[in-house]
Amino acid sequence: MRKSGDLTLVCAIAVTLVALSTAAVYAQTKQIKGESAKPANTFKGDDLYRQFCAVCHGPDGKGNGPAASALKVRAADLTQLSRQNNAKFPALHVKNILTGVDAVAAHGNIEMPTWGDTFKSISANETFGGMRIDALVEYLQKIQR
Repeated sequence: MRKSGDLTLVCAIAVTLVALSTAAVYAQTKQIKGESAKPANTFKGDDLYRQFCAVCHGPDGKGNGPAASALKVRAADLTQLSRQNNAKFPALHVKNILTGVDAVAAHGNIEMPTWGDTFKSISANETFGGMRIDALVEYLQKIQR
């Protein structure tokens, strides 16, 4: 009977160790995979949003994108910008955030990419970068609730 009890104890310890090692693997923090910007031949705000913003802010702009759970600070609900600004869309402030002129405290060490330089770098014509930012700001204004 003693051998049976020892075997049960050894099995219980082994199962516990396997469970703990499995839990440690799943407990690791989520990582966001960095990607280089791909050429964006579009000047349509909705296309730019889907390509560059939806991964964090979600396809509907509510802050529920596939990478949102890996962020330290919840991604902003971009459909509420006007509501949070006395029913007036803060276009200049949004543009300044996108270009990196205005810092957002919740972004810490600029966790959210600034797209001004990125948009300029994906085209030989730097003016196109500003046009893309303007199109994105206009799109964000359209999705306000």
